[in-house]
Amino acid sequence: MKKNMGGTDRIVRFVIALIVLALYYFEVIGGTLAYVLLALSVIFVLTSFVSFCPLYSIFGLSTCKVKTEV
Repeated sequence: MKKNMGGTDRIVRFVIALIVLALYYFEVIGGTLAYVLLALSVIFVLTSFVSFCPLYSIFGLSTCKVKTEV
């Protein structure tokens, strides 16, 4: 797996996951919506830790800075 996520993208995903967790904890969201958002949050956290997003690779996207060789 080649890294395709930049630092900002990783931080944003992690913050979104924390917000969803807080919304669930304080019972702002509930039911099926809560479980779907929690599942997405888990995926966001996992992809931010490994710096790889499968959807980015499918669509040919990358937010990772490309190192230029001198």
